[in-house]
This record gives sequence, structure tokens and C-alpha cells, in this order.
Amino acid sequence: MNIDELKNIAREAGVVGAGGAGFPAYAKMTEAADTVILNCVECEPLLKLHRQLLSLHASEIVGMLDTVRETFGAREAVIGIKSEYKETIRALKSVIGQYIKVRIHELKAAYPMGDEVVLIYEVTGKVIKPGGLPIDENVVVYNVETMYNMYRAVHEKSPVSDKLVSIVGEIDTPKTLRLPLGMSVRDAVKAAGKITTKNPAFLMGGPMMGRLGDENTRITKTTNAIIILPEDHQLVLKADKDLKIEKRRASSACCQCRTCTDLCSRHVLGHPIEPHRVMRAVANGDASDMKIFVNTMYCSGCGICEKYACPQGLSPKSIIQEFKGALRAGGVKIEKIDPTPVAEQREQRKVPVHRLAHRLGLYNYDKDAPISDSPISADRVSIPLSQHIGAPAVAIVNVGDHVVKGQLIAKAADGLSVNIHASIDGVVKSVDKEIMISKVN
Repeated sequence: MNIDELKNIAREAGVVGAGGAGFPAYAKMTEAADTVILNCVECEPLLKLHRQLLSLHASEIVGMLDTVRETFGAREAVIGIKSEYKETIRALKSVIGQYIKVRIHELKAAYPMGDEVVLIYEVTGKVIKPGGLPIDENVVVYNVETMYNMYRAVHEKSPVSDKLVSIVGEIDTPKTLRLPLGMSVRDAVKAAGKITTKNPAFLMGGPMMGRLGDENTRITKTTNAIIILPEDHQLVLKADKDLKIEKRRASSACCQCRTCTDLCSRHVLGHPIEPHRVMRAVANGDASDMKIFVNTMYCSGCGICEKYACPQGLSPKSIIQEFKGALRAGGVKIEKIDPTPVAEQREQRKVPVHRLAHRLGLYNYDKDAPISDSPISADRVSIPLSQHIGAPAVAIVNVGDHVVKGQLIAKAADGLSVNIHASIDGVVKSVDKEIMISKVN
């Protein structure tokens, strides 16, 4: 298989980054890569599906990883995985001997080890320049489910029409289920078990970088978890805050201790993001040094500053993200610059995941969530046309059309985009920004 064939298969099958970003997989494919990294770090507390999937399908995923490496002409493929994932590592070691150019790199259970910039440094020692991309250092990173979806596309001719999701927290039977795209959170949770709190809130994705959803939120290609929490849980309250109030709190309470900057995962790699300086400028209403605000573009959004580091419980990440969004909306483009040297204290400033779980009030929810790889059915789905970075797909079905699971229902738009496929058999009920499909009774 040549690289153009692989690109076409991935685009046609709708394969995107399943770890949360949704970057189309084909757009990363290049013969400039000398290292392909498989990301099985899953550094946020309570997330489980990637280690589970790799343990279950080690042969298929490692084989596909080596095929991708060979197609790119890369020197090696590396599986980055936490050393505590003992069962998954055993599964890997049972098959990896067949692949002389694939190796395992075990990592500490630290957050945010799954950030590809951090992972690349840990695995290769290379620092991605602020504003740069992994391929600048001849590296490409894919996560486990993305690689498995490529395997299914290549070997089973199966497009992406479902998503593995860990359903955890306030539920009697935590599970990891394969859900049809477009399924509602309400139906997904019902398929897993019974909610165990009176007034639940739904955190979509990880507790550090996820967002609040509701019962009508849809499962997409980037949904990794539904974390069910009491509505008065600290993470829910933190996610549902008023930024105007947070800025006033910064003015009254920020003591400039620098802990947010000292523990910043990008800052210790030499990137020019300094949360404490942003907080100082906001507290004093000081816009004299615009570089402070421009440097917010280099924030990864990992949330350490806000949910772990700040002794006052302030919100530097949220304030930074507001500035970052405003700069992007204003057409400011991130500039690629040279990093400063990696901090000598970086190793001591890593955030242990288990300590983070305690700090977030999640430790009691860290229970087994057994994986079921058999697809869950749904009576109705509403499939968004935009589930990826880039242009939304363009619908090619009409109201009243009968469709079957796996059928193409929206074609990739011009430019960066991928196809969208039906996730159930049924009849198209509406077509707008989402395509609603109902089963025929």
C-alpha cells in the first residue's frame, strides 16, 4: 500500500483523531515522518477506553501501527503507555516480537502525559517548537482508537460509525460501550446502568479538559467519556462559572505565587506561556505588554494551572482561553518560535495522576469500567456534520431516504474534511447541521 492509498481510505472512512481533537487522520500522513508514536497514555483520571481497546485488540492495532510506519517509510514506531497498565503491556508483549521496528516506551502516571508535545519529548527527547507541529521534528502521533479505526477501514472496509465511550462516575455499573454516533447521552447512560445521584450533571470527556453536556448531547467521533457527577460537584461548579466574576476574583486574590507557571506543562518545556503574568495583567487592568496576551496562544488548555496548581482556586486557564479565542477571532496567527531550555526541575514538577484524582474529588469514582466491544443499538440518532477539525461534511441524503449502517450520508467538503456515515439502519427524518435518523418499526 502506498501513502496516497492509505490517505484516501482514511478520508473516505471518516477516520479522525479519536482522543478528543478530531484532526483528520489522513492529513497527518507523510513520508517526512521518521517516528510514529501510538498514544496509549490516557492521562486524565477515569478515562479507560484506550488501554482496554489495546489490550483487547493488540494484534490488530500493533499490526496496523507497523503498516502505517512502513507506508510512511518511518524508521520506527513507538507505543507510549503508562507502566501501570500491566494487563495491556502483557498483551502488547505477546505480539510485539513479530515487529522488529516497533517498541514499547513505558511512562510515569503523570498529567498531561497524553499531550502529544509532552509525549514526544518523553519518547524521543525532541521539543516541538512553540507554535510548531510534531512533523517539524519528523514525528506523527496517533491514539489507540484512531489506529484501530484505521485497521477496520483497511482490513474490514468498515467506516467510522460508532465510538467507544467510558460511562463512569455516579452510575451503578460503570462500563465502556461501543455507541452509535449521534446517540444521546440520555440513551447512552441508560444502556450502561442507573444513575446514583439525584441531580446529575454530565461532563463530556476528561475531567481536566472536558465540557459540560446534558441529556441531549450527542456522541461524536471525539467523545471519550461521560462522567456523571452530582450537580454540586466542584468540577461542575468550576465548569459553569462566570468569567467576569473570575476576573474580579483574580484582581482580589491572585498573590503572584507563580505556582500556575511553575507547574505549566508547556512552560517547563520552554514554551512562552506564563499564566501568572496573564493573571497579573488582568488583576491590574494592564495591557501595556501585549506579548503577555499574545503568548496565551501557546497554552495547551491542560488545566493544571486552574484545577490543580492555584492555591486560591482561581481560573487562569479559562481567562487564558478567552484571550486565546479572541485573538483567533481577530485573525492573529500563532507564530513558530524557538523554545527556551527545558526546565531543570521539570521532572519534579510533573503532576501525579492519582494525586490529581484526589484533588479533583474523583478518587472514589476510579472503578473498573469493563469494555463491551459489541455495538449498542439505538432507535434514533442525530449525527452532526461537524465532528472533526476542518470543514463540516456536506449531506448527500434527503428527508425520507432509507439508509443502512455504514452508508455514506455526508461527503467530505473541499479542503480539510472527512466523510460521515450512518450509525444505524433507518429513515432520514431531518437534515440540517445534523442528520436525524430513526429506526423503522
